[in-house]
Amino acid sequence: MNLFRRPAPSLDDLILDTAGNDLSSARLMPTVARPPQVFVRGQGSWLWDSDDRAYLDFSQGGAANSLGHSPQVLIKALSDQAQALINPGNGLYNRLQLNLVERLCEHTGSDQGYLLNSGAQACEAAIKLARKWGQLHRGSAYRIITAGNGCHGRSFAAMSASSGGCDNRFEPQLPGFSHVPFNDLPALHAAVDAGTVAIMLEPIQAEAGVIPATEHYLKGVERLCRELGILLILDEVQTGIGRCGALLAEQQYGIRADIIMLGKGLGGGVPLAALLARGKACCFEVGELEGTHHGNALMASAGLAVLDTVLEHGFLEQVRESGCYLGEGLARLAYRYDHGQLRGQGLMWGLTLSDDSADAVVKAALHEGLILNAPQPNCLRFTPALTVSKSNIDEMLLRLARAFSRVRTAQLQCRKGIAV
Repeated sequence: MNLFRRPAPSLDDLILDTAGNDLSSARLMPTVARPPQVFVRGQGSWLWDSDDRAYLDFSQGGAANSLGHSPQVLIKALSDQAQALINPGNGLYNRLQLNLVERLCEHTGSDQGYLLNSGAQACEAAIKLARKWGQLHRGSAYRIITAGNGCHGRSFAAMSASSGGCDNRFEPQLPGFSHVPFNDLPALHAAVDAGTVAIMLEPIQAEAGVIPATEHYLKGVERLCRELGILLILDEVQTGIGRCGALLAEQQYGIRADIIMLGKGLGGGVPLAALLARGKACCFEVGELEGTHHGNALMASAGLAVLDTVLEHGFLEQVRESGCYLGEGLARLAYRYDHGQLRGQGLMWGLTLSDDSADAVVKAALHEGLILNAPQPNCLRFTPALTVSKSNIDEMLLRLARAFSRVRTAQLQCRKGIAV
């Protein structure tokens, strides 16, 4: 374990990207801001760069690596399946596809499922399914209401359904979507009309800064949908597959959606997502949803490996225990450095900072060998592997404390320089 230290950077060093002259990345389209390090291997909660420096990863690909980096169960599943069958084509059944859909439906109480490649595709499919249902059962109603600063993906339809959590300032907004404040039942009541087919929500708005729905709100949304005869769609791309301490976040809230979107953690790091439906919402017909790689055997084998692991006896209990331990540690650190509110469940936490220094903290943390994510300018997000150990959490808290100190020192030096 490399506990390397580096000299304290200035505030400018912490804020600005220093990778501008890296010729090896010159041909890669600069669609994502990245640090200069090139990562070459990972194991569990750790990553190593090309200089063999070790980094503790508490982002895990934005919560995609549910079992951590290169878990043996995933390596074996992919290796074994790659030697047997990778992708027979979406027009043919394969055993892994059927097994995974069966297992997902069995353990979520769903009636039908469909496998896709990404959360954005799952969102697109959920929109299509809801509008198909609207044609059949609600006089061709097609409008979908979303709430708060949710982010449902990066496709046109998904970004149109999003209400501020995605950076969609350059994208055209497709018609048929309405946006209301999050955790505001009266606003939802007022927005529903005869043209409304569904309400689509994240139980916890991850990109907005880990903002959980209240139990009162989600139960009220479910009741509203039942009373008015419209669909409830839950976007569990971020919260599903154990991230919040249960297989689905809806189970913790005690509600039941008509349509559920899964992604990220389902594949354990490989591109896999799922659409689940219940009751009359199961209304797709042949030819209405297709994709070249949808349900391919290789990705489905990864999903089965992840799902079987998460469903092992005691696994979700351990996620809840680790989540409480992480939350308590972050709360202590927030108090010590005079930061703001801590929000989250299970192993998804968001910490509001006292100022818009999240990017600076992320870069300072990288100097300390810690990988974090900042979904908002004043918020840090923590999504470690569901297998994270208490010793990993303790080490993360030490490195985060040093990162906070670096930023605080740089800010004070900057203020002194301005005063002079």
